[in-house]
Amino acid sequence: MIVPSIDIQGGQTVQLRQGAVKMLDAGDPRPIAKRFGVVGEIAVIDLDAAMGTGSNEALIRELLPLARCRVGGGIRDAATARKWLDAGASKVILGTAAKPEILSEVPRERVIAALDARDGEVVVEGWKTKTGRGVLERIAELRDLVGGFLVTFVEIEGTLSGLDASRVKPIVEAAKGCRVTAAGGITTPAEVAALDAIGADSQVGMAIYTGKMSVADAFAAPLVSDRPDGLWPTVVCDERGTALGLVYSNTQSLRAAIEERRGVYWSRSRGRLWRKGEESGATQSLLRVDADCDRDALRFTVIQDGPGFCHEGTRTCFGEDRGLGALSRRLATTARDGASDPGSYTARLLRDSALLAAKIEEEAGELNAAVSRSEVVHEAADVLFFTLTRLAKEGIPLAEIDAELDRRALKVSRRPGNAKPNRTGGAS
Repeated sequence: MIVPSIDIQGGQTVQLRQGAVKMLDAGDPRPIAKRFGVVGEIAVIDLDAAMGTGSNEALIRELLPLARCRVGGGIRDAATARKWLDAGASKVILGTAAKPEILSEVPRERVIAALDARDGEVVVEGWKTKTGRGVLERIAELRDLVGGFLVTFVEIEGTLSGLDASRVKPIVEAAKGCRVTAAGGITTPAEVAALDAIGADSQVGMAIYTGKMSVADAFAAPLVSDRPDGLWPTVVCDERGTALGLVYSNTQSLRAAIEERRGVYWSRSRGRLWRKGEESGATQSLLRVDADCDRDALRFTVIQDGPGFCHEGTRTCFGEDRGLGALSRRLATTARDGASDPGSYTARLLRDSALLAAKIEEEAGELNAAVSRSEVVHEAADVLFFTLTRLAKEGIPLAEIDAELDRRALKVSRRPGNAKPNRTGGAS
C-alpha cells in the first residue's frame, strides 16, 4: 500500500531531488498530515535533524495525534528512538544508527532500517559516501533485528521516472518477512499496485505533491474485486470499532471520500455516488480507510452524526448498539440537550459537580473493597457510569479516551507506577 511522505525542513513540507535540490515547498505539514493520515501510516522525516542543521521536534510532536506516523531523521541512538516511540510514533526509521547495539534496546517490530542505495550499493552521509556494502548484504545482517526496511533508490529519488517492481523483488525475498517499503521515483498507481503484489509498500512524495498521482488512486490501485460490478464491500465502523453497516465502494467513491474526508459510497440501486446523510442529516466524518489482507474489502472508520447509520433510524443496520459506547452517547445527549426529566438522577449529577465528584470517589472505594466476582462487576459498572457522566459533562467523547489509551500503549519506557500521596498526605 501507499505510505505518503512528509519531509520537513525549516518547519515546512518540502520535496528534494536526490536529497539535495529543493524542488517544491508544500507549506504547513499539519493539514497535509490530516489529509494523508486517512489512508494509513505516513512517513515524517526531519530533514534538518538528519542533516545536523536544526530540529523540527516540536512540530512533529503536533503531527503525532493527527496521523499514524513513522518518524525518521536524526535518530542516532536508542534514547532518541525510545523518545519518539513514547511520544506516539507508530515506528521509528533508523539509518546509520541501525546497529545491533542500538537495535537491541528498542522493540524490533517498531523499527524500520533505512537503506539508501545507489545502483545496489548502500550510501551514507547525504548519499555522498559509498560504503562498499550491498543492500542485500545489509538486509541479511539486520533482518532479525528490525521489523521492516525502507529502501530508497537514490539515483531516481525525486525524478518521477518510475520504479520497476523487479528491482524490489529480490529485496523483498531477502527481507524474509520483514515488510519492505520502497522509495524513489514512484509515479503511478500501477507501480504502487505492482509493488504491493510482491509484498512491498510504496513511500511516495514528489508524485503526490506535483499532482502526478492522487493519494486516493494510489490507495485504490492494489484493490481487487471478485464481483461482476467490480465494487468493494465496505464495512462502516464508528470510531470505537462498532460495525454500523455494509455498503459498497469503487474508485470514484473512494476518491471522493478521501478528498472530502466524509462517508461517500457507491449506490448500487442508483448507480451513482451516495454521500451519506445528504438527505437525512446522518452525515459521516471519515477518520480512516483500511484495506483487508486480501485487498478485496474496505473498512471505513467514521464519526457518525445524526440519529444513526441505518435508514430505519437505528445506530447500526443490525439494531441499536449497546455497552459503553451506547451509554456514553446517551449521557452526552442528556448533557448537550438537557434531560427530558429534569428531576432524574443523571440530570442532577450533571448539574451538581460536587455530588458527581463525591460519587466517583465513593464508587472507586467500593470497587476496591469488593470481594466476590459479582461485587466487582457491580461496583466497576458504577465507577464506569459516573466516569462517563463526568466525560459527558465536559463534552469529551469516549473515543477520545480510547485514543489516549492507544497512545499510551505505544510507549516503551517503563515507569514505577507507585501510588501518589493522598490529599491528607498519606499513601493512597
